[in-house]
Amino acid sequence: MQIRHSLLLTGTAALGAAATPASAETLNLTVNIPRLSVAEYHRPYVAIWIEKEGATPRSLSVWYDGAKRNGEGTKWLRDVRQWWRASGRAMSFPANGVTGATRAPGDNKIAFTSGKGPLGQLAPGNYTLLVEAAREVGGREVVRLPFSWPPKPGATVKAAGSSELGAVALTFSK
Repeated sequence: MQIRHSLLLTGTAALGAAATPASAETLNLTVNIPRLSVAEYHRPYVAIWIEKEGATPRSLSVWYDGAKRNGEGTKWLRDVRQWWRASGRAMSFPANGVTGATRAPGDNKIAFTSGKGPLGQLAPGNYTLLVEAAREVGGREVVRLPFSWPPKPGATVKAAGSSELGAVALTFSK
């Protein structure tokens, strides 16, 4: 039998511990984009990133209009101000595994697995996951979700916006 997953050794040889497959933590994020009754509606640009005091912020996902000609959609990314200042201006677009299209109103789900993609490896400590939305002819809003790493499986952190974002929930699983 061929093993294709990396192995994590736990315990000590004196205790007879065996090798077991590494069990990665997954951050399951639900971002609600509310349906707004306005004369001119545009889907918001959304940035999702994590911050830890003393560490470089990490962009996890950026939703914008990448289909505009000549990269015109990227010029509006600076309107997602807090993310832009934290890490956006240092990025090249499109960013593989990070950027995607704007999303329709409703619950939008996205998952990040530790050790993979933009999340990578997280050192133990206290973090904040931030979700920021900015909409043309609309407003801008940031929701913060503080969490500790490593998390307890099944733990959930919730917050809610009041205008551009609705309920935002972060759940941890193995």
